[in-house]
Amino acid sequence: MTSISAELEELVPAWLTLPEVAERLSLPVNRTRQLLKEHQLAAVRRGESRVLSVPAAFLDGTQILKGLPGTLTLLADNRFTEEESVRWLFTPDESLPGTPVQALAENRGTEVRRRAHALGF
Repeated sequence: MTSISAELEELVPAWLTLPEVAERLSLPVNRTRQLLKEHQLAAVRRGESRVLSVPAAFLDGTQILKGLPGTLTLLADNRFTEEESVRWLFTPDESLPGTPVQALAENRGTEVRRRAHALGF
């Protein structure tokens, strides 16, 4: 988990703290931290107090966005840091169109994972 860059702050419209994520997922905060280690979610440290934060778009109501864990695992396998993964997911991609996280939300995860896998080549 890294400190957030100004560029990333502009790309991601809304953030949740770990306690907020835990509440939405009906999990203890410790289990939410485990989800980060398992690449089910990604988080970065934000602000002066360096609060660990997850993009709100990573949750679909009370669940983790479908396709996100597999995509985060592919990005981690390609040696992306969590900040790089979040940046990639929120950076517009003309070939999708939109951003990878938008494509995941629209159930187009296969296209997103295909692009994430290609990053390793």
